[in-house]
Amino acid sequence: MDRPSEKNNKITADDVRYVAQLGRLSLDENEVSCFQGDLSRILGYIEQLNEVDVNNVNPTTHVLPSMKNVFREDEERPSIPVSQALQNAPDRKGSFFRVPRVIKES
Repeated sequence: MDRPSEKNNKITADDVRYVAQLGRLSLDENEVSCFQGDLSRILGYIEQLNEVDVNNVNPTTHVLPSMKNVFREDEERPSIPVSQALQNAPDRKGSFFRVPRVIKES
């Protein structure tokens, strides 16, 4: 199935079928119609966002400009005791977690 041509951001039923094929999805005609409407509305909303003038707006990393990174200093601290770390382990050998072998011996 060839990719349908783009038509003014209007999603066609063929567009929906094409994307469904790429995702290996099986859609009935009712679902195709439903997704066609949903995707057309989403693209319409994106078009509205593209009309907003953002030339004088500085890029931000947070929605609120007052927000700052709250990273803590990296400091050395004692870890939890081995017995506490292993208390919920389904299987253990000494002070280690025991897991099934995943590498074959040659």
